[in-house]
Amino acid sequence: QVQLVESGGGLVQPGGSLRLSCAASGSIFSINTMGWYLQAPGKQRELVALITSGGSTNYADSVKGRFTISRDNAKITVYLQMNSLKPEDTAVYYCNANLRSNGGWGIYWGQGTQVTVSS
Repeated sequence: QVQLVESGGGLVQPGGSLRLSCAASGSIFSINTMGWYLQAPGKQRELVALITSGGSTNYADSVKGRFTISRDNAKITVYLQMNSLKPEDTAVYYCNANLRSNGGWGIYWGQGTQVTVSS
């Protein structure tokens, strides 16, 4: 069974930084794209950043220049470094992976980690 487990969320003041981690485990044969999404209260889940197996990245306009996505393929872990945080970044952050397991290729999600930006 594949699991994605996020960590690193919390409460931070505006202008501060957080680093989110998401580790995948289980019967994983191959991983393609990994990413981070956020969901604010009352809103739909939306893309924050993606990273391919080759290291190419894509960011939402709202986080460009402030957030950096990276991955460690040996550890099957994806990271999100968040700098210059704003109150509007407050949301539950979910990691996501397109990977191949016993059942073939599929999209897997973590359970989410809360990020709150407030003074």
